[in-house]
Amino acid sequence: MTKNISTEESQTNIDARRAKGEFVRGVSGFRHWIGDADFPAEPGRYHLFVALNCPWCHRVSLARGVLGLEDSITMDVAFPNRTDEADPVAPNLWEFAPQRRASLTGETLPECTRETGTGEGLRLAKQIYQREGAQEQSVPILFDKVAGRIVNNESAEIIRMLDAHAAALGSTKAQPPRLLPEDPAVQSQIETLNTRIYTTINNGAYKAGFSSDQAVYAQAFAAYFETLEALEALLSDGRKFLTGEAFTEADLRLFPTLYRHDPVYYLRMKLNGARVLDYPHLWRWLCRVYALDGVAAAGSLLHCRQGYFGRSWNGVVPLGPLLPMPYPEAYLHPELADV
Repeated sequence: MTKNISTEESQTNIDARRAKGEFVRGVSGFRHWIGDADFPAEPGRYHLFVALNCPWCHRVSLARGVLGLEDSITMDVAFPNRTDEADPVAPNLWEFAPQRRASLTGETLPECTRETGTGEGLRLAKQIYQREGAQEQSVPILFDKVAGRIVNNESAEIIRMLDAHAAALGSTKAQPPRLLPEDPAVQSQIETLNTRIYTTINNGAYKAGFSSDQAVYAQAFAAYFETLEALEALLSDGRKFLTGEAFTEADLRLFPTLYRHDPVYYLRMKLNGARVLDYPHLWRWLCRVYALDGVAAAGSLLHCRQGYFGRSWNGVVPLGPLLPMPYPEAYLHPELADV
């Protein structure tokens, strides 16, 4: 298993860059590994804390789903909107609050849960970190229920360890797929794709949507669509997935962003250059991944709409797009790219 995950954003001159309006993602602080002496690979031992609107969490829930780990790795889901100014602790914190109602529907969200991983019924993700003297507050969190400790909060690394230890962790699949195959040539392809996808697509969407500098936004916008064009060309040779006939980590890491693009990022992240639907090969790839066992249940566009637009200046959540049909139902129709 490769522990060297290279796709983290440089922290050089972070304060100056942020002061100029650039969005700069921080670095996760917990970097233990399943398989180390303190964290053996055992069924039923581990727990995930996620928010379904968060694309980094979506990576992890996807890995859990496609690897057949839903029964052996338990999971708590935060409400998609964070706390507000009236919260007794602080605003902008992930909260486990199944009683909260979504403004989009006026109803509670059935996927949202109370906190069950620590056994303490904590309300905030921040409190999970505070148990260990840390000040972080991000999700996802991989938690060891036996040791009562955080294992890791870097999504790229969590994916790798779930993949490497899927059978030992209790996968329900006789032969779980390998997200990072043993073939060095395929691994090299995946690493190359991961680096570009992270920089220009996964993190690039945030660079565009959350930057307050026009030039920084324009650069991120251009890089995002240049990569979509390159991926469209890559898939044009008839391959099913990014590296060939098998679904790999590269596909898994691309999917959360493109799943969000047409119904959310096109508007919210100002990425209105084109829809995924405008790229026929990418659209069919998106539908192909969505159809894989464990994928559809690992995410929620309702949570995405509520979470992203609920944090916009007026909190109003758009109801569309409705054409050619509502999402995510559209992902069941690869033929839409042929219209």
